[in-house]
Order: sequence, then structure tokens, then C-alpha cells
Amino acid sequence: MAILEVLTYPNSLLKTVCIAVENFDTGLASFVSDLTETLNTFPGCVGIAAPQVGNLIRLVIVDASRNKKCESKLEKQVLINPSVTWQEGEELAREGCLSLPDFTANVRRAQSIRIQALDENGAERELSASGFEARVILHELDHLDGLLFLDRVSSLKTDVFRRKRYLPQQ
Repeated sequence: MAILEVLTYPNSLLKTVCIAVENFDTGLASFVSDLTETLNTFPGCVGIAAPQVGNLIRLVIVDASRNKKCESKLEKQVLINPSVTWQEGEELAREGCLSLPDFTANVRRAQSIRIQALDENGAERELSASGFEARVILHELDHLDGLLFLDRVSSLKTDVFRRKRYLPQQ
């Protein structure tokens, strides 16, 4: 396993639409393992998408249970070639991103969703999520279409904030 380098904006790969995964082989299994290890190196991080490490395939890993404040119903999910089949409601909330480490923003997203995807073995699955978990999934799925949360804000002036940095206490 390896920890992969996370690309940061304005790297042009982050704005690229990804291609579908077709081969469910040992190379894909190894990449899923590396991507999981990369996610785990960022405490509190709840999702990562393949293009964030320069692999332009339609694959994300989400695990909202990594957020201490979230009462997650879902454990770690590997979602390959995912698509939203239903969404309802709307909610405005703050988001951050590994690829935009200095900023957070208020982003409006669906409150409840249903998606179809494949798992790392190529098996079809359907998944429903709401609240924070839906937000995490939708945020990561945006990466697969070359979208960042900045593309979803109403106003760059009023909805984007410099991330607070906390210095360790001495």
C-alpha cells in the first residue's frame, strides 16, 4: 500500500471529467487500497475521489463515520461508476476539500439521495443517504465530473471562507 499525493487546485486534472471503470482486476484492488490509505492519513476526512490523486476514473471512497460529529448509518463505501438516481430536498451547509485546503464554503445540495454504483468487485448496488452522508457522497461525485465546491457556491464573495488554522498549544 502507498499514500498517494493529493492534487490541489488549480491543477487542471481536478477539472477533468473522468472515464468509467471497466476492469475490476488486481490493479483496481491495489488502487482502492492505496486510496483508502491516503484517505486515512487525513484525520476527520470523510471522502476522496480518484481524480484527487491524478487517476481519472469514476471511483470514490466515502466514510462519513470518520467525522466525530456524524451519527453515520454507513461505513466505508467504495463507489465505482456511481450515478444519482433520485434526490430530494435542499440544504445549505459548509464544506471543505483536500484539494482546496485553505478554504471552506457554503454549498447547497440535495438533502436525500439514492445512487447506483458498482463495488470494487464489480457487483451492482443501490445506496440511499441523507443529511451529512448525502452531502459527502455528492461532493465526491462532483469530482468525477471535474467540479469543485467552488463551482457550486452562489457567491465567491459571501460564501467562501479562509479555513481557520489552529496552532498546537504549547
